[in-house]
Amino acid sequence: MASLTRRGMLALVVISQALLLQIQTLPLQAETILSDQKNEHTEQNLSETAQTRGGKGIATYYAKKYRGKRTASGSRYCPLKLTAAHQSLPLGTKVKVVNLANNKEVQVTVNDRCRKRPYPFIDLSRAAAKELGFLGKGSAKVLIRTVEKES
Repeated sequence: MASLTRRGMLALVVISQALLLQIQTLPLQAETILSDQKNEHTEQNLSETAQTRGGKGIATYYAKKYRGKRTASGSRYCPLKLTAAHQSLPLGTKVKVVNLANNKEVQVTVNDRCRKRPYPFIDLSRAAAKELGFLGKGSAKVLIRTVEKES
């Protein structure tokens, strides 16, 4: 049997230590995974109620390339109109969006859908983002509230 060189011994020690570290941290990883799953369920329940009634969330705005494209409602996207995309609010819903950084607010109409996210989210037209004061910044923390219809 051939003897191991220094480099071979060093590699053997490093590999064995790495394996021992993984075995020792398994209980800690299991606790983290369980707590993350509990947090996800709690966040999901909170986000579902926030999406139906409103709540704090993240707002972004449409890219320039979407100008003139069809929205989920069938109308074409116009960056000059005060419109928005939301994952669950009914199309045609009026929503008041307040920028939490500067307290500017705007009322938009939901006319499009955006992809599902685990937190409240709204995608605004460029005009709405400009009124809220975050055009050019990409995103902002906002308060999203549905506007009750007047009878």
